[in-house]
Amino acid sequence: MLHNTTFWVAVAFVIFLAIVLRVGGHKIAGKALDERAQRIKAELEEAARLRSEAEALLKEYEAKRQAAEAEAEAIVTNAREEAERVAKEAHERIAEFVARRTAAAEAKIAQAEAQAAAEVRAAAAEAAVKAAEQILRDTVKGKLAEDIFAKGLGEVKSKLN
Repeated sequence: MLHNTTFWVAVAFVIFLAIVLRVGGHKIAGKALDERAQRIKAELEEAARLRSEAEALLKEYEAKRQAAEAEAEAIVTNAREEAERVAKEAHERIAEFVARRTAAAEAKIAQAEAQAAAEVRAAAAEAAVKAAEQILRDTVKGKLAEDIFAKGLGEVKSKLN
C-alpha cells in the first residue's frame, strides 16, 4: 500500500488541504467567490435597471408615435376639409361667373334684337314713305301734293322719333 501512487497522491492532497486551511486559503477563495458574486449581482441589478429604462423609453416613444399619428391624421382631415371647402368656393365662383357672363350675353342679345327691330322699323317706315311719295306723285300734282307730302312726312318723322 505504501508503494501505490494513488495512496501517495491522496496523502499529498490531504497535506495540501491542511496547509491551505492553515494558511487561510479557504478564506481567500471564499472572499474571491463573494467578490465575484457581488460583481455578478451588481451587473444583474444594472441590467435590470437598464431594462426598465429601456421599457420606459419604449413606452414614451410609443406614446409619441401614437400622438404623431393622431396629429398626422388630424392634419390630413383638416387638409381634406380645406380642399373640399376651396373646391366648393371655386365651383360657386365659377357658377357665379358663368351666370354673370350669361346675363351679359343675354343683355347684348336683347340690345342687338332691339337695335335690329328699330333698324327694321326705320327701314320699313322709309320704304313706306318712299312708296307713299311715289303714289302721291303719281296721283296728286301741284301745290296740294306738296302740302300733303310735307304733312305726311312730318307725321312719319314725329312718330319715328
